[in-house]
Amino acid sequence: MGFDDWVSVSAEKIRKKGAEGLGDVAYDLYAGLWWLAWPLPRGTNVYEREWDLLVILDACRVDLLRSVADEYEFLGDIERVESVGSMSKEWMAKTFTDEYADEVAETAYVTSNVFSERILDGDRFGTFEEVWRDGWDEAAGTVLPRTMTDRAIRIAREDDPDRMIVHYVQPHHPFVGLDLGFDADPFGPALSDTVVDALRKDKIDRETFWEAYQDNLRLALDDVELLLSNVDADRVAITADHGDALGEWGIYDHPVGCLHPAVRTVPWTTTTATDRGTYEPEIESGDDPDDSDVEDRLQALGYVG
Repeated sequence: MGFDDWVSVSAEKIRKKGAEGLGDVAYDLYAGLWWLAWPLPRGTNVYEREWDLLVILDACRVDLLRSVADEYEFLGDIERVESVGSMSKEWMAKTFTDEYADEVAETAYVTSNVFSERILDGDRFGTFEEVWRDGWDEAAGTVLPRTMTDRAIRIAREDDPDRMIVHYVQPHHPFVGLDLGFDADPFGPALSDTVVDALRKDKIDRETFWEAYQDNLRLALDDVELLLSNVDADRVAITADHGDALGEWGIYDHPVGCLHPAVRTVPWTTTTATDRGTYEPEIESGDDPDDSDVEDRLQALGYVG
């Protein structure tokens, strides 16, 4: 979003939401101070580490993954590493760089994250599968994990890529199945509250938020478990593109360029995968989205413009 767009959206927030809108704008200004870090080279690029299969859990905090680790045998020791980005579009821009062009050319990137349309050139990848284009679930307002897993298994078996990245959108909100208990969209999608906004404004309590966040992660991890028994990979790494701030130092969500440790610190754990042939993917394709659909899907994930 450019400055003029931000001013326009801010004015609309104040006009339609009154004091609450003014509070939103004040928070945006404070969070925007962290944006100054955008150009700084920070974090470790995933291509500097060893893996054949990389599973991305979008917006997964270290403590969140650790809180459910004992429920999944494939989750071992969970390290803390620093990401190159604090938002998916920043992570993409700073991961798939010219410096790693050869590695990118050997990578199958299977993604549910809508920012791929704006940030990435699919021709640079060995395989480029934007699942959000025809695998979007309108009722859930996101791409469900099983849709991602089906595509990833098919590509692994048919293309046998040297490297594969599977980028699940969960545990990033929207939290599937959570009833916020209030109208999150009273002023239109561009001014709607996400579940993180609801937490910031005390419209939901932290315990309710955290349990829904965990459940959204479990939704993804159940499918990661299925993935790991239906693809072959000697070296599997499970990580996140960025974390999520939940009020630490007054920051919520994951502003672009933010150096906040809750946002820039992500989990890293390793395992293996063996295709036991226990599952045959079901591939259903919808219509390719137009520009307005892309905007709607970004807004469903809490991004405006």
